[in-house]
Amino acid sequence: MSWDLETEMISRCCKGDSSAWDELFDRHYASAGRFVFQLGYNFTQEDVEEICQEVFLSVIRSLDSFHGNSQFQTWLFRIAANKARDYRQKQQAAKRGGGQVTLSLNADGPEEGPTLDPPSRAPGPDDTLMTTERMALLHGTLEKLGEPCREIIELRYFAELSYEELGQTLELNPKTVSSRLSKCLDHLEEIARPVFSREKIPTTPSNG
Repeated sequence: MSWDLETEMISRCCKGDSSAWDELFDRHYASAGRFVFQLGYNFTQEDVEEICQEVFLSVIRSLDSFHGNSQFQTWLFRIAANKARDYRQKQQAAKRGGGQVTLSLNADGPEEGPTLDPPSRAPGPDDTLMTTERMALLHGTLEKLGEPCREIIELRYFAELSYEELGQTLELNPKTVSSRLSKCLDHLEEIARPVFSREKIPTTPSNG
C-alpha cells in the first residue's frame, strides 16, 4: 500500500469508518505479532495475542496523535515494543509472587478476528548457534540497556527498520542514527561480554 493510500485509510479511521479499521487490522496485525514474537523468546501464541490486543487498543485510543512523521507500521512497532516489555515485566513479577499470568481472551474461531501467522519455532540450519538459553541471556542483556539504546536496537534488528526509517521515527539525522547505534552496540557488548564469556557465539548483531 502506498503512503498516500495508507494516509487516507488512517484519516478514515479517525473519522470512525469501521471498514477502514478492518483494513488497518488486516494489514498490520500479523506483522505486529511476528515482531512481538521476536521480542520475547519465550512468548507463547496466547501471550502474543494478548499483547497485540493491548497494542491495537492503544492504537484505537491514540491514533489521532499519529502525525505521519514516520510510517504507520514503525509507530505501531514502537507501541508493540513497549507493550511487550510491560507484559514481560508482569510475567516476571507474577513468577516472583507465585501468581499466574493472565491468558488471552481471544476466541479460538477465525471468524472472531485476525489470526496470527507466527514464525516457526523449529530450529533451522542457521539457528543452531543460538539456543533458547542463549536467547534468554541476550534478552536479559537488552533489558539492562537504557531505554534509548534498547529502543534503537530493537527497532533496527527486530523490526528491521532502515537507517532512514529509524531517523524518521526517532527524529534523528542519518549520521546521528549511525553514531548512536554504534555506541549502543558497543554498550550492549560491554554488558554481554561477561554473560557470554563461556559461549563461543557472537554477542551482538552485525552492524553492517
